[in-house]
Amino acid sequence: MTELVVLCGTERDGVDATITRMRELDPGVVVLHHDLRDLGRGLVHRRLRTRGDDERTVLELAHGCVSCTIREDVLPTLAALAGTVDRVVLHLDPRLEPEPVCWALGSVLFEPGGGREPCTAVDLVDLRGVVAVLDPDTWLEDATGEATLPERGLSTLPEDERTVAQLAVGQAEFADVLVLTRPIGPGGADRTAAVLDRLCPTAPRLLAGRADHRVFCDGLGPGSRRGVPGGVHDPLLRGTPPLEPDSGVRTLVFSARRPFHPDRLHDAIDSLLDGVVRARGRVWLATRPDAVLWVESAGGGMRIGHAGDWLTDADEQAWTEAGDQRRALAALAWHPRWGDRAQDLVAICHEADPDEIDAALRSALLTDAEIAAGEDAWTALPDPFGWAHDEPCAEAEPVGPAALDDPTVRPDREGDL
Repeated sequence: MTELVVLCGTERDGVDATITRMRELDPGVVVLHHDLRDLGRGLVHRRLRTRGDDERTVLELAHGCVSCTIREDVLPTLAALAGTVDRVVLHLDPRLEPEPVCWALGSVLFEPGGGREPCTAVDLVDLRGVVAVLDPDTWLEDATGEATLPERGLSTLPEDERTVAQLAVGQAEFADVLVLTRPIGPGGADRTAAVLDRLCPTAPRLLAGRADHRVFCDGLGPGSRRGVPGGVHDPLLRGTPPLEPDSGVRTLVFSARRPFHPDRLHDAIDSLLDGVVRARGRVWLATRPDAVLWVESAGGGMRIGHAGDWLTDADEQAWTEAGDQRRALAALAWHPRWGDRAQDLVAICHEADPDEIDAALRSALLTDAEIAAGEDAWTALPDPFGWAHDEPCAEAEPVGPAALDDPTVRPDREGDL
């Protein structure tokens, strides 16, 4: 079966050097790239590089969006290549995060032609994993900043309000292999290494010009993602990252069972935005006891969205659909009053004090007196959170299922994150 590697990164020179190295290691590799710089005009520039050809095509899409590009050209092109070549590298546009693309490869049905039944891309190719390219001299600054993609010239779509930090962290965190444009040196780079140790602990680090066959996701350990998106109820600490401090970088693991007071949490949540590289996890609010809310921050940007329901009070069908792993974890941690509801957050801090964040979050939990007042009283508590919520604050509106049309959305979640 044709092997597929997804390659991402915002450092164009580093990505180009990585592709050059890939073609040196495997001269027969096919590199497929869709340049989205004219996506706002409904145009996509496709480039297909093979051993003896460099084919460039301008595509006109009826609806210029990421979803159209993937459904109307990326998937059919991969289907046409499947079985005809040994290996394909899908080189993503710099603005794209690999997780939603990999979700589409494994979940979106399309008709491959040739009389074949509708299928997904991973039915036709072997998705080996994701390779992310980064510059260690600038990555941490990008991953902790507040600049938006349009401000950096990485996106021309008016609705794309993601920060560079969200993109930089999303690309590195989902990677099976990291390719560095230069060695990590002393000084401030030590902090970058410490952050990467905690953000993507299973990903080996290679140099762009001297990468070996691991750049094709060969020989990786059993903890590698292999391009499979994570679930909301998966463990928040993947690959047993180090928990001890290193170069000023510390990890906060916050857990609690009682619900959050929505208004106090709204104030306390700012503690996850300053001096924190990444925060992610599951929370529940006293005003909406059935809802799992997913919190995810990178640098100065945060999204909070509805990510399904807790199994507490769920019907038999919901328990069946939850799967063996989630049912087992819920049973092991079952609380006589709260069921499987829990607050679980992990934050990688490079400047913030984890103890101060812990204290701020604990102050947002319901007090004993508030819990004693009962759930009927909780419904009257002020709740500034919508089903999808941005920090810094923006007007929040209910959202439906996540879709690829919005490049900020991770489609494996039920709500907009």
